[in-house]
Order: sequence, then C-alpha cells, then structure tokens
Amino acid sequence: MPSDPALSDPGLSVLSVQERLYPNLPCFGCGPGNAKGLQLRSYPVGDGSADGVTASFTPWPEHDNGLGYLNGGIIGTVLDCHSAAAVMLEAERQGWPPLPGADLAYVTAGLDVRYLRPAPLLKTVELHAVVTEVDEPQMTVAVELRFDGKTRAEATAVWKRWRPRT
Repeated sequence: MPSDPALSDPGLSVLSVQERLYPNLPCFGCGPGNAKGLQLRSYPVGDGSADGVTASFTPWPEHDNGLGYLNGGIIGTVLDCHSAAAVMLEAERQGWPPLPGADLAYVTAGLDVRYLRPAPLLKTVELHAVVTEVDEPQMTVAVELRFDGKTRAEATAVWKRWRPRT
C-alpha cells in the first residue's frame, strides 16, 4: 500500500523526492522501482531542503510486531528511507550528484533509532526529517515518526558520500 498523498487527493500530481530523483530505485522502503516494497514517498516542506521533508505512511497488517503495534524493523526502515529523501534533496541543492560509478550520491553509514512509545498498526503515521549537519563527505539527519501529536520513534541518521572503490 503506497503512502503517496496523490492517492488520497487525485488533484495532487506532485512527484515525491524518490519519484523525481530515483524513479527506478528498487529499495524495499522507498524505491519506486519495487512494486512489493513499502513505497514511502517524501515531499519537501516549505520552499526547499532547509525545512526538511515530510511523509505519511500507513502500515499493513503484515507489519504487526506480534502485539498489535507497528514492527520495529519497519519503523527503522521508514526512518532510514525518509532520512534518505532529506539527504538526496540536500545533495541536489548543494550540487553534489552521484560520483562516477555510484548509483546514489550518499549511503547510510549509521542509524541510531530510539523507540519512545508504541506506534499504531493500520493507522497513518507521519514522518519528518531535517538535515542537521551538511558537509560534502557526510550528512547527519534528525528523523521522527509521529502519531496523534506524539513522537513514537526518532533516529539520527549518518550518511556518507558514496565513493566507489575500484
């Protein structure tokens, strides 16, 4: 079940960060090229990357943690993938495209997830991510999963410039 705002508003035809920058990416969490994936779609907040990105995600019944809540692995996946959208948008703004031989400009180097309270299953959660440190070799992102006005999980994601080795 895609989490694309365009699905709930047929008049909305704005492409997500993922669809615009990496339309064929097969990533399980956010890749438009993976029909069996989560299909997370992230959108810029405000006029650009400085305000971060936002997304909505509605878990599937299969995402149950066994106790009727959203599974922590799925939470980690959407936090990672949503932070990726913030990083790729910032890389575009800075003029840092993928280097020769790299499929993406940056890759996840670390994800420190903190689970603060249970996240609901089958109800739409909101995601928000902001790049907090910007440097060409590395970026850091603060990302949150929220429901009912409360942060359910948060993470700090570290992204490193993908420099292919030959």
